[in-house]
Amino acid sequence: MTNLAVNNRFPASLPDSLLDSWNQQLASLSATERVLWAMEHLPGEFALTSSFGIQSAVMLHMVTKIKADIPVVLTDTGYLFPETYRFIDEMTDKLNLNLKVFRSELTPAWQRARYGEQWQSGEEQLKQYNLANKVAPLERGLDELGVNTWFSGVRHSQTQHRQNLPILQVIRGRFKMHPIIEWSNKDIHQYLQSHNLPYHPLWEQGYVSVGDVHSSKPLTLGMQESDTRFNGQQRECGLHTDGDGI
Repeated sequence: MTNLAVNNRFPASLPDSLLDSWNQQLASLSATERVLWAMEHLPGEFALTSSFGIQSAVMLHMVTKIKADIPVVLTDTGYLFPETYRFIDEMTDKLNLNLKVFRSELTPAWQRARYGEQWQSGEEQLKQYNLANKVAPLERGLDELGVNTWFSGVRHSQTQHRQNLPILQVIRGRFKMHPIIEWSNKDIHQYLQSHNLPYHPLWEQGYVSVGDVHSSKPLTLGMQESDTRFNGQQRECGLHTDGDGI
């Protein structure tokens, strides 16, 4: 493997041509090799973000097998399913996760009193809800942990935006690595089976994507996967998009 280093150990100085070259190299590596490459060549500190969603056990297992104490960053809106909170506890115990939870500075009750139920008030209000409860807590958490490189389990097949994501990108001033970006649902299933790992418990009830209780639905006949979140208004909450666009 070619020994590459980041100029000044900071992505702001990274030429596009070098990022393109790295992505070409990373394309030929396995998911595990991509994680190893990142930890060798990209600047720390490192973190893994997780929603503890349907297929999250794959990345939780893969990355912590390489770096057991890596911070696992969760943004908790206060509206996760009871099954999700129990799944978080289960996976934290099973994999001995170094879990770090970040939340909005306003409680859910205070936000409802001030703004109402923003997820039901149109696209702009939904965007503000996501920024306050997901993007802002994530960025605060990454800042507090001193993170320069973070790993995410997003995949091309999940949303239209993600179809165009590279393996490695720079987003909001940090490196972001997607080791399983091109994996299929079959790849996910095989990995979970081979390592005796569970899907999120709501998988058995038809959920293909799980976020907040008020904005997630199981996939039923006639629906597209994008219809299962936020009534089809948005599929991206802003965590994986640069700038303030969602």
